[in-house]
Amino acid sequence: MANFSKPTVPQFSVDVYQNEFLPEGGREVSAIVTVTSTGGGTSGAVGVPGFAGGSAGVVIMVDCSGSMDYPATKMRGAREATAAAVDTLRDGTSFAVVAGTHVAKEVYPGNGRLAVADSRTRAEAKEALRSLSAGGGTAIGTWLRLADRLLSSADLAIRHGILLTDGRNEHESPEELRAALDASAGRFTCDARGVGTDWEVKEVTGIASALLGTADIVADPAGLAADFTVMMEQAMGKGVADVVLRLWTPVGVEIGYVKQVAPAVEDLTARRTEAGPRAGDYPTGSWGDESRDYHVSVRVPQAAIGQEMLAARVSLIALDPAGGDPRPLSQGLVRAVWTDDLVMSTSINPQVAHYTGQAELADVIQQGLDARKSGDRDGATAKLGRAVQLAAASGNADTAKLLSKVVDVVDAATGTVRLKAKVAEADEMTLETRSTKTVRVKR
Repeated sequence: MANFSKPTVPQFSVDVYQNEFLPEGGREVSAIVTVTSTGGGTSGAVGVPGFAGGSAGVVIMVDCSGSMDYPATKMRGAREATAAAVDTLRDGTSFAVVAGTHVAKEVYPGNGRLAVADSRTRAEAKEALRSLSAGGGTAIGTWLRLADRLLSSADLAIRHGILLTDGRNEHESPEELRAALDASAGRFTCDARGVGTDWEVKEVTGIASALLGTADIVADPAGLAADFTVMMEQAMGKGVADVVLRLWTPVGVEIGYVKQVAPAVEDLTARRTEAGPRAGDYPTGSWGDESRDYHVSVRVPQAAIGQEMLAARVSLIALDPAGGDPRPLSQGLVRAVWTDDLVMSTSINPQVAHYTGQAELADVIQQGLDARKSGDRDGATAKLGRAVQLAAASGNADTAKLLSKVVDVVDAATGTVRLKAKVAEADEMTLETRSTKTVRVKR
């Protein structure tokens, strides 16, 4: 069980990195917004002053479909991983375990409720895991809906899910899964893991993306317990939920996009909800002790040399789950200044350049793998070669290593590669699953 010291109040800061100078006629303004939260994670946060804080709930959803018995190490690994996650629960955390097949069943504690973690309930939950056995199909939407009902049964500040699957979602339609994700979005966050190599990458990453969690592959079931322990430790480190990035723009300014770019690429543009005149909120989920980077791009009206304007105001806002007034946490300003100095107006901010490359890296990996699967070897070679070039230039050593298992690198600097004749399925799936992970710019 994790050890937590005296609760503290989390502190947030917002830093803006940009080149605010535009040439005459220039309209495109980009900025990297770094949000940092300190004192509210593993130190045991009490939440934002005036809001509910410290109460957290976690539902662990374990795939128990028939395929989990092939090989038997998957089911055994899932039991051990869930037991490890239960052991990591902080005292006082509400929790439940769900067995997922073509239906969702409560394993512990049952009766549509959550247990409160202590030595007794952790022991009872681990005993209940002995009953987990494989059989039936896969309908992940039903698992998510049950998790939502359980997490909604208690007054919680932090609501989180952990989902494990080993197969494709074959016993409900894509529309049914999408409806469950839409219904769950904003109500709880969820980390998703695929074990083995028989699951669909886009399904698992889609679940994590919709519910603002992480996604990864655990190719060897023996690695599940360690992965679940880390996931639960991170969940226990969250101190503030329902945090949004609020973007206010003056009259005449258009939003290009808003993306999270570190620690992973996640396009938030389409998730905007209106928050008053010329203001919109973009969800960021829950926070512990951590720092994330966001890329904001706006289009400003044309102006004369020497003029300057506020292009956007970026605020970090904590929404009150009880429906009270939002609480501002921190803010930063994005500016635009028109100049006839060619050096100033053509200089690319290092942070903007770095994350533009990281976003392209994620895109070309996906395009390259899709081309490879469709038999387009030339297209795959070109895209994956560009990915190798971008990974090398940005210092993304982890992605470069994953790419080297799919292509033979002739010259990383020019992106010259050859497709490997044989690629292990686990290596290809790992590259696809982790393609959006980025490295932070060195400041």
